[in-house]
Amino acid sequence: MNGYGGSILRVNLTEGKITRLPTPADVIRDYIGGRGFGAYFLYHEVPAHADPLGPENKLIISTGPLSGLMIPGAGKCDFSTKSPLTGGYAGSSLGGLFTAEMKYAGIDSIILEGISPKPVYLFIDDRKAELRDASEYWGKGSITVERMFKEQLGEEFQVAVIGPGGENLVSYASINHDYGREAGRGGVGAVMGSKRLKAIVLHGTQSVQVADLAGYRQAGMALFKACKDSDGLKPWQDYGTTIVTSWCDEVGALPTRNFSAGSFEGGPTLYGPVMREQIVITDKGCFGCPSPCGKYSRMKRYGSTVEGPEYETIGMLGSNLGIADIQDVAQANLLCDELGIDTISAGSAIGWAMECFEKGILTLEDTGGLELRFGNVPAVFELLQAIAKRQGLGALLSQGVKAAAKQVGKGSEKFAIHVKGMEQSAYATHNATAMLLAYMTCDVGAHHNRSWAITYDLQVGRELVVPEKVARIIWLQDFRPMFDVFGTCRLQWVELGIDRELYVPALAAVTGVQRSWEELEMVGARIWNLNRMFWIRENEGFGREWDLPAPRFYEEAPKTGVTAGQITRLEDVHKLLDMYYEQRGWSSNGIPTPATLEKLGLAELAQTL
Repeated sequence: MNGYGGSILRVNLTEGKITRLPTPADVIRDYIGGRGFGAYFLYHEVPAHADPLGPENKLIISTGPLSGLMIPGAGKCDFSTKSPLTGGYAGSSLGGLFTAEMKYAGIDSIILEGISPKPVYLFIDDRKAELRDASEYWGKGSITVERMFKEQLGEEFQVAVIGPGGENLVSYASINHDYGREAGRGGVGAVMGSKRLKAIVLHGTQSVQVADLAGYRQAGMALFKACKDSDGLKPWQDYGTTIVTSWCDEVGALPTRNFSAGSFEGGPTLYGPVMREQIVITDKGCFGCPSPCGKYSRMKRYGSTVEGPEYETIGMLGSNLGIADIQDVAQANLLCDELGIDTISAGSAIGWAMECFEKGILTLEDTGGLELRFGNVPAVFELLQAIAKRQGLGALLSQGVKAAAKQVGKGSEKFAIHVKGMEQSAYATHNATAMLLAYMTCDVGAHHNRSWAITYDLQVGRELVVPEKVARIIWLQDFRPMFDVFGTCRLQWVELGIDRELYVPALAAVTGVQRSWEELEMVGARIWNLNRMFWIRENEGFGREWDLPAPRFYEEAPKTGVTAGQITRLEDVHKLLDMYYEQRGWSSNGIPTPATLEKLGLAELAQTL
């Protein structure tokens, strides 16, 4: 099977049974791999209204046809599940070395189902797969346990592991790998914890068969050459994602004090060059990466090291919490990694709690005596521990901002920054209508990676509400996630400006199937609509109201920064949705029509409607 490992590893944790089955040819044809496989198996195998933390939910880990091959950034795999944070579809991408080892073990997807009666880990060595006792690892941090496995089994074994956050079912717990890479969004770590699976430890030595070896070599070399020749390579190698911190601050997109503004007076001390000078000790990349965005850092004040922080963490645990020291942000990053919780959602939850405290909605009694004010670094560290342990105020915040605000009330819902229950990642969108729409309609909730459109807002006019902007968002949503389907990183295309057409011959040479981008975008649209149908099936009354952003973005203009006084009106929010639904072929309530489903090869899903 050209380009594929060839098998699905199905792990029934309840029975302790592991089986290998061939990867279905029709699923490869219609969904290609990675995120496509995850979306397909999730919809068709998890029964409607399953408890996200119950035995019927499944966690699906999938590689793509380019994973583990000599293609730039071919180190991505996808984790799909029903989210304990949102109740809808969760798809989270993981970089590093894990996906290559999956392919070399002959595996396209690992499907985890049921619940183990005791803590276990999944051990895979080529064709050998077994569940082993994990009692000695349970309760320990992600980085600690990964180091233990490496010492016990050898460096060639790759590890995906949860921390205390996943064990304690924090709704935004992450799955960690390679001492600082995370599948962070949507609570995939909580699902793994609910199954009492501490880790997956794997090693593979098998070859991946390709259809045209000479063509594959030529296409791969062309992609690497394009990366090498890019003017953006050197600055990206130097700063990685932190290259955008200063830009976001300058254009009013840097989340500040729970997204009350988009520019931070302490921003310059968090910029990429400052971080590079003060704490970075080396660069770190994923499998096959010519442009390593990972920065390994040493925090002298704390006597510790961490991979990061990258931009999203700087935004959410830095400026969003009123923290202006890069060492403090990096230490908070390390705590999240060891505890196994998402830095974006954790930063959002703490930012919401800080605003509640400063407005008198939460008291010292509620916070356990913490002066939970913006900029209070020790309070952040203590609260991160409390969230992972689900103790005190941390128990409330571990549910995510939507659930926490609903429980607390008193107007706090208006500044709980989320869409569909997913905390918004680090781009303030008070007057950036394309990026706002991208968050509103994203298939996992308010996450940026599916359709990063903030630069497009700046190019064409950030306040415009026009069909062209909507069309741009839909194009990005159908196109960008295809990198998650391939099993590759999108940042070579985004940041280095690599011509996307260079991927077409690479995919054809590897798989033996010629696909144009027009055909690939149709697959992207199929996956997008399938995930939308999952939300509809799982949530009674799902529709337009679920796509609305936090009221802060249409009711409360920033008082400081370059976007001071600017806002997107609620009527324009609805205009954006009207145009989006029409262009998508959905009803005015955001439901795919039978005709749209039929066009995408999803006609059988129409009965759900």
